[in-house]
Amino acid sequence: MGNFKTEFATSKIETHGPHKAFEDIKRVDENGIEFWTGRELFPLFGYSTWQAFEEVIGRAANAALQSGQVVNNHFSQLTKMVDVGSGGVRAVKDWKLDRYACYLIAQNGNPKIPQIALAQTYFAVQTRKQEIFEALSDAEKRLFIRGEVSSENKKLFRTAKQAGVSHFGLFNDAGYKGLYGAPLAEVEKKKGIQKGELLDRAGSTELAANLFRITQTDEKLRKDRVRSDYEARRTHFMVGGKVRQTIKDIGGELPERLPPEKHIKEVRKEVRELSKQSRATIPLRKKSEKSKKK
Repeated sequence: MGNFKTEFATSKIETHGPHKAFEDIKRVDENGIEFWTGRELFPLFGYSTWQAFEEVIGRAANAALQSGQVVNNHFSQLTKMVDVGSGGVRAVKDWKLDRYACYLIAQNGNPKIPQIALAQTYFAVQTRKQEIFEALSDAEKRLFIRGEVSSENKKLFRTAKQAGVSHFGLFNDAGYKGLYGAPLAEVEKKKGIQKGELLDRAGSTELAANLFRITQTDEKLRKDRVRSDYEARRTHFMVGGKVRQTIKDIGGELPERLPPEKHIKEVRKEVRELSKQSRATIPLRKKSEKSKKK
């Protein structure tokens, strides 16, 4: 899921050109885990047949097993129904593949295929970004997710515009009504925060719920080829409601009950200051070590 937008981690990596194709088919499941499906992925790896690509999936899964991983955590079999013409359908096998699985598939692909090198680069970068994210402090994770929300929101609004949305305030509020069970203004009042501050005062858990709402709405608008303002709002409300129900099903705290946190601008400033202090102590430490050696 993402682009870094903070000074503490790494510079933002824009996804454009060939890499954008991997982003376009990326999905996020109910647990917030990014994944790709094998049937959508294999043409981007340069394979002309599903059978050949599935052999690579097998080698990648074996590599995961040999490295001590639980294979099913990364490679999950799916069954999907496909149209075979004349109103008929049949079941075909597919795979749900997380970022690590895709990385292994790229590493086990045919190096003579030009697209393999591209896939190796893309998923190596994605894997490295995840490693960095897991090493971040709580404040840094909040900054990271907030950046993701901003980025994905821009993408959603572009999709919404193509879907025929002209009243973006109503469209935006529909998503909040679905997720929070109330209009944005009521949520802000209940939390005791200023207008327009909801996402900037949200903690990591609340931001993650909004990120899932945004990405899944974007995908459904495109997948269902929505072409009216009303249908787009209805879709946004429905997706927000689904995310809300998922939170209920797993016993999580509903987002409107989560307390507001320090404004993201303050967090960003604090992290920047800590980063400066950290860099400033490194030369002093080295100088001190040299003095001891003398």
